[in-house]
Amino acid sequence: MDLDTFITGLPKAELHLHIEGSLEPELMFALARRNKLTLPFKSVEDVRAAYNFSNLQDFLDIYYAGAQVLRTAEDFHDLTFAYFTRAAADGVLHAEIFFDPQTHTDRGIPFAVAAEGILSGMQAAQAQLGVTSRLILCFLRHLDEDAAFATFRMAEPWLDRITGVGLDSSERGNPPGKFARVFAAAGAAGLKRVAHAGEEGPAAYVWEALDVLHIDRLDHGNHALDDEALVQRLAATQMTLTVCPLSNTRLHVVPDMQVHPIDTMLAKGLRATINSDDPAYFGGYIGENFKAAALGRQLSRAQLVELARNSFLGAFLDDATRQDYLRRLDAYAQPG
Repeated sequence: MDLDTFITGLPKAELHLHIEGSLEPELMFALARRNKLTLPFKSVEDVRAAYNFSNLQDFLDIYYAGAQVLRTAEDFHDLTFAYFTRAAADGVLHAEIFFDPQTHTDRGIPFAVAAEGILSGMQAAQAQLGVTSRLILCFLRHLDEDAAFATFRMAEPWLDRITGVGLDSSERGNPPGKFARVFAAAGAAGLKRVAHAGEEGPAAYVWEALDVLHIDRLDHGNHALDDEALVQRLAATQMTLTVCPLSNTRLHVVPDMQVHPIDTMLAKGLRATINSDDPAYFGGYIGENFKAAALGRQLSRAQLVELARNSFLGAFLDDATRQDYLRRLDAYAQPG
């Protein structure tokens, strides 16, 4: 089979997906009509034209504006199920998705509305598409830790259905250590801990995420490559990195796909994975990220299988489910 077909069928997990970032312009307009809202765009084409970012903050500005159309549990359900429909078509067997409750509660949407809508979408995806999933609550790092604690308290009734906490939004000037106490509280509650670090921020932020937040998985991590001692530590501990190639190029974390470090990460023994981040904004879901990286870096099929294997190894799965998915991957990679 050709490479695109191989990538599409490759069993894989997605570990870095912001559900609000899967809001396609068509759904944005449909939800605006449903909720009788006026968008600052005249057409789907106008929205797509606005997706021309020069940096992370430019993206975040339109990301938060788009989220305004999410008002009801039904909206969040529809958003979530639409993502899983696309993920299933890309060979995703399991996804661990982020949501940003502060983006919604700060505009008057109750935590329960977002949580229940997303969770019902996840349940429907498992029932109808066979895709398993986990939910990760992210704190917005441009806000203070008190706001994060307030969100964590709101989440308490749902903690049995939330797998972990994360840290996203504007990285520069907002080091991981700013959230040390709330991450400690999350860990004490039995939640997994992940954090965006080393995307626009320096390698020092990755060290902080490891040593202060005690993360279980590193989101992005590109600038870890700037520090050889850090690379050696990440390789030795087999810390999973959730790398997002199209996001990296759109936000100018790397100049273009021809110099993306994904294969360098693998060569250095890092447990790198490929993910889509905010696919509606960055030009493609996980399949397109695999294809872009494969083309730009001339990745072999063995490297693509390694990236998929890493995604299952880095997922927050029980051992039996993980082994089942790995067997399915092996069967696909070595047919017959």
